[in-house]
Amino acid sequence: MKSALLIIDVQKAVLADDDLLPDRRKIVDAAFDRTVERLRQLQIKARVADVPVILVQHDGGTGDLLERGSDGWQIRDEIAPLAGDIVVEKRSADSFYNTCLSAVLAEHGITHLVAGGCMSQYCVDTTLRRAVSLGYDVTLIGDGHTTSDTASLPYDDIVRHHNETLNNFRAGTRFIRLENAADISFAKCD
Repeated sequence: MKSALLIIDVQKAVLADDDLLPDRRKIVDAAFDRTVERLRQLQIKARVADVPVILVQHDGGTGDLLERGSDGWQIRDEIAPLAGDIVVEKRSADSFYNTCLSAVLAEHGITHLVAGGCMSQYCVDTTLRRAVSLGYDVTLIGDGHTTSDTASLPYDDIVRHHNETLNNFRAGTRFIRLENAADISFAKCD
């Protein structure tokens, strides 16, 4: 099983489009910072093991906070791509839809994705469900994905719900399993 690290939509303004009160904004931003740090540590582990690092970058279109080329569209500095990393641009919640992601994975012989990023209930959920349907095994980084509060749920309840819902999600013989960042190791690729 050949793995890749897949980081979805960890962009500067990905959590900025909401009406949070200032105190709540600080809490959500601090959680985002901790998630980014865990993803950064996994990038380091993956690069040392010669495991491909793939960053997905969402383009929200003209006028959106994630409009291609805008400051908010940029990948967070802490996990910005280095030489050899792969960036896949997308325009929908599904990182496979109308992108080159399937071709990139096939080119590198990837059969297993270690995945996290933003937004848990949209892009992470949709991409991971699609991945198993396309024949990939997936490790969801349980503490490596996040979102913002919604009108009815705080971000941490959304993350917890998706960890519970996606753990052991199956499509045929492929499935998603949950693992925290500190417990993930990458074997050196052949």
